[in-house]
Amino acid sequence: MIDAFWSLITLPWALQPDTLLGAALLALLAALLGEVVWRVLGWPRMLGYALVGTVLALAGRGASGHEPALRLAIDGALALLLFEAGARLNLRWLARNPWLLASSVAEAGLAGVAVWLVLRSFAVQPEVAAPLAIIASAVSPAVLLRVVGELHAAGQVTERLLALAALNTLYAVLAMKLFSAGLLLSDPGTWLEALSPVLFSFFGSILVGAALGEGLALMARRLDLREENAMVLLLAAVLLALVLAKTAQLSALLVPLLAGLWLRNRSRRPWVWPRHFGSAGGVLVLVMFVAVGSAWRLETLAPAIGIAAALILARAAAKSLAVLALARPSGLGIAQAMCLGLALLPMSGTAWVLGLDFAARHAAAGTQLMPVLLAMLALLELAAPLVVMGCLRVAGEIDVERRRQVR
Repeated sequence: MIDAFWSLITLPWALQPDTLLGAALLALLAALLGEVVWRVLGWPRMLGYALVGTVLALAGRGASGHEPALRLAIDGALALLLFEAGARLNLRWLARNPWLLASSVAEAGLAGVAVWLVLRSFAVQPEVAAPLAIIASAVSPAVLLRVVGELHAAGQVTERLLALAALNTLYAVLAMKLFSAGLLLSDPGTWLEALSPVLFSFFGSILVGAALGEGLALMARRLDLREENAMVLLLAAVLLALVLAKTAQLSALLVPLLAGLWLRNRSRRPWVWPRHFGSAGGVLVLVMFVAVGSAWRLETLAPAIGIAAALILARAAAKSLAVLALARPSGLGIAQAMCLGLALLPMSGTAWVLGLDFAARHAAAGTQLMPVLLAMLALLELAAPLVVMGCLRVAGEIDVERRRQVR
């Protein structure tokens, strides 16, 4: 009885990342460090968040991704960011410039093939190499939206960068669904049982995403979605769709991405949102970047870091080569194409969630996949935003004056 009473008093004050005190202090530290990084160095704030995560990882206090409250926060942050990414993708632009769509397919496909070949050269089994190649083909919309928003970047490279990130995220989510389904359906004893949930998840995600997009389009006819109260309704609708997707075991990544895509292309006018849906979304994004930055472990990083570095180099070279090869017909200069190809480097929350979900369904392959994926994330979490910033600066698409004003 005494022990129970004492734990009731002391538990809220336990200094652990998964307690209220620990989470509050981490959020405070990440926010302060983000502001220091932004105001002193002029770097994106997310680097400060990732630094806090790195310290947690070095201290052995990093996130595993299986904490219920943390996973809910990460899914919420990704839902908002993927919705925003989908809402920026104009399908009419792709119809007018099919070479841009060809560039997207080429850079995602070539990156996947390059990662597959490198993994096979390290004698990694096909059932591990294939999902890791699919995950690595995607670029993180979360990192790009954060960097572009804070630097007030605008121009051809910026717009194409966000479009390619949204498209190859869509490819990766669909391909992982199909690959995971293929593994389940390949067993003659289980394929009949596995077929129904696979089809339900796939088509259910599309229907819920379209329904959310249509509902928000109807709302937008009567409300200015940039106003504070309407923004609360928008945020609540996206999170409600996320809860529905998770409850019905649909894709929590595909639903918001398709909803944003549907909403953007229901009207010819562009949609403009406050970044990440205001303060609530900003907190979720901060939590996500801290968690991703802390996800790796020292004991698993050392054996996987060599192969992870080789994969990152092969992936970057493949994406850059594909973009350069199709630069002229897609209407992009060579220098711009080089900046665009190199800026397709980030991997973050989307890749982590795809890996966690795959490992939950296929434990044997996931045990081998996750250390390599986490090593890639550890190497990219701090470096990738700086590369993106440098590429946008070289491309001349950073609004220097406005950036000085907000600092």
